[in-house]
Amino acid sequence: MSAAPRIAHLGVAVESIDAALAFYRDVLGLIPGAPEQADGARIVSLPFGESEVELLEPLTPDSPIATFMARRGPGIHHVCYRVPDLDAALAACRAAGYRLVDEAPRTGAGGHRIAFIHPKSTAGILIELTE
Repeated sequence: MSAAPRIAHLGVAVESIDAALAFYRDVLGLIPGAPEQADGARIVSLPFGESEVELLEPLTPDSPIATFMARRGPGIHHVCYRVPDLDAALAACRAAGYRLVDEAPRTGAGGHRIAFIHPKSTAGILIELTE
């Protein structure tokens, strides 16, 4: 029997990871992971039980996070769901007519296979899928 989907992480766009970390580290007492870079962003993950919060700071003005922040400002950028079979989930999305940002899985932060579903197909929420 395969595992049920669950929330892997919430991606939060921030202007400065260093400034944003103050709340998570000093108030909530969380220990941030080592910074990574992916998709033109600096990423720091924070553990929340079985899930994480990813702080996403744009590295370039044309990165996806910078573009998002120019339109909407800082805040929740995406929700990532962990699924037992990413290829099967993408096939189900295609069959159901969902608009995919990534037609095939690619490598994201932490070396995980990921794919995004366009927010126009999901009630305005950018959804990331991972295994």
